[in-house]
Amino acid sequence: MTAVPTEFPAGRRFGDRIGDNALYAITAAAGAGVVVLIGAVAWKVFDGSSLAFSDFGLGFLVHSVWDPVHNEFGALSFIYGTAVTSFIALLLAAPIAIGIALYLTELAPRAIRETVGALVEMLAAIPSVILGLWGILVLGPFMLNHLEPWLQSFLGWIPLFSGDPSQKGILSASIVLTIMAVPIIASVARELFVRVPAELKDGARALGATRWEVVRGVVLQYTRAGLGAAVILGLGRALGEAIAVTQVIGGTVNIPSSLFESGDTLASRIAAQYQGSASNLQTSSLFYLAAILLVFSLIINLIAQLIVRRFEHTHIGAS
Repeated sequence: MTAVPTEFPAGRRFGDRIGDNALYAITAAAGAGVVVLIGAVAWKVFDGSSLAFSDFGLGFLVHSVWDPVHNEFGALSFIYGTAVTSFIALLLAAPIAIGIALYLTELAPRAIRETVGALVEMLAAIPSVILGLWGILVLGPFMLNHLEPWLQSFLGWIPLFSGDPSQKGILSASIVLTIMAVPIIASVARELFVRVPAELKDGARALGATRWEVVRGVVLQYTRAGLGAAVILGLGRALGEAIAVTQVIGGTVNIPSSLFESGDTLASRIAAQYQGSASNLQTSSLFYLAAILLVFSLIINLIAQLIVRRFEHTHIGAS
């Protein structure tokens, strides 16, 4: 049998081995703790929704009635509101955020890059309740008196822009979500653009490419998969926002045909009614809404991770 060495290599102390083992144990416990936490949250949400699931089944997803008096509940109007507000927010936030990131990395003078970049990141630190209050006091009157009448005058023949302008509604909530998604997408996009190899851009310029051609043909092409992941992360932020949306969307149970009308989202309905729930079935129905939102959020984050991994493997193979 081979004897086990009882002495550590030169310069190695017994305390170093203890430190290695302790580091492994602590980090392994932290990783396991995340798995346990996610499992506990998912179990609680799905367990809380069991009563509503047993009563309504999957039909809960396609019914739009929400009547606590008669214990009739459905999620369709909230799924619709969540999908529409998040899609509009993404449609507006993605080009704005990518434009900000391009300006800060490719166009802005060096003296203002860090200042503007810090201000963009600070936008993400503003509490959502403050953005919701701003939406009530500033955005709402602007929507009622200026933006929505202007949209109606040019696009009123489209059902989405018909109806009477209002301070609260789907469009107002979408703009608030846009403001909340922009800093997340812009921060990730900025990091991606910084990582573009300088020799690729210099080579394109040496071949006579203009600044726009360098951005379009090199920067955006090199980072396209990562930008997709950044946009999806922004979508995840929009899907889960509750307080700010509750303050500006109106909170009505309907599937609006116009963006000017009020509506509601999954997260907003949970935040607005959980504390005042009138029955066990209503509480369980709110948990059912939370389960739907949890599944959506996990799918969105999984897609983002898959895109990031593809992005990393592509560039590892290219290098």
